Amino acid sequence: MRVQKFGVIGGGSWATAIVKMLSENVGCINWWMRNEKSIEHIKIHRHNPKYIRSAEFDVAKLELSTDLKSIVEKSDVIILATPSAFLLSVLESLNQESFRDKMVVSAIKGIIPETNEIPAEFLIKRFNIPENNIAMISGPCHAEEVAMERLSYLTIGSPNAQVASIVADALSCRFIKTSVTDDLYGTEVGAILKNVFAIASGICHGLGYGDNFQAVLMSNSIQELERFVDAISPIHRDVKSSAYLGDLLVTGYSLHSRNRRFGNLIGRGYSVRATMAEMRMIAEGYYAVKCIMDINQKHQVNLPITEAVFHILYEETPAITEMRNLAETLN
Repeated sequence: MRVQKFGVIGGGSWATAIVKMLSENVGCINWWMRNEKSIEHIKIHRHNPKYIRSAEFDVAKLELSTDLKSIVEKSDVIILATPSAFLLSVLESLNQESFRDKMVVSAIKGIIPETNEIPAEFLIKRFNIPENNIAMISGPCHAEEVAMERLSYLTIGSPNAQVASIVADALSCRFIKTSVTDDLYGTEVGAILKNVFAIASGICHGLGYGDNFQAVLMSNSIQELERFVDAISPIHRDVKSSAYLGDLLVTGYSLHSRNRRFGNLIGRGYSVRATMAEMRMIAEGYYAVKCIMDINQKHQVNLPITEAVFHILYEETPAITEMRNLAETLN
């Protein structure tokens, strides 16, 4: 399988970080962004004006465009790095022929709200992409630290070992270490759920809970993640690995985590609307928690932390009451 060009779809922080990683190894990167002004800014000033401004690009390696069809046509590997809430609208101009014979890689850490599907399921059903042509990028990794070239780790999940290796090799560089797994669905669901747990962590921090309680919350979170992932995709996996536990910990504890920040503002008394206005960024966990609750109507997995976050965000249960009740169930 010979790869010539990579295409990145998205203009946010994750897309910026992925282009930064790819530029270490890949000669030409096709980059789709919605905003023409941002494209012109990058061409002149060599950095994204809206996200991770410290990441500097070699613009000679970039082909930037607002023409999505053109970017997809020119690329052998398509990396989707747009928030899940906007994915359907971003891809609406494409059809099943658009991704024929291409590898499609999801860097999306959320559920498609219109369909209640994880990205892999959505891509398979809507665009008829073979499962063996799909991969998923998992952490633990924050885009901000990639921009600062701090040592970071990625896990590439795909049932096709060759596809996983191609993506891993392209992203691996002096400050990025990569590993591969065949657990596409497990890593994807784990990456979605950890955002919900990060919101819970932020809520507790905003309420004044200390490190001792946070440790209990995170240890119970990985158990909850394991129960749900095993119900969705019942195969053997080690949730203590970096792709699961590592990704959960960095999202739950790091000051870079937008989901943790979202929860922190909620815990401090902000409404959901006020929190969104304050952050001006997408917290994937907000959309994911409702979808997880809907999906769990079928599986009936015990998800006390997820349920607590849902009650706070969607049913306006006071955070202090909900977390006090949750604390009584944790061990």
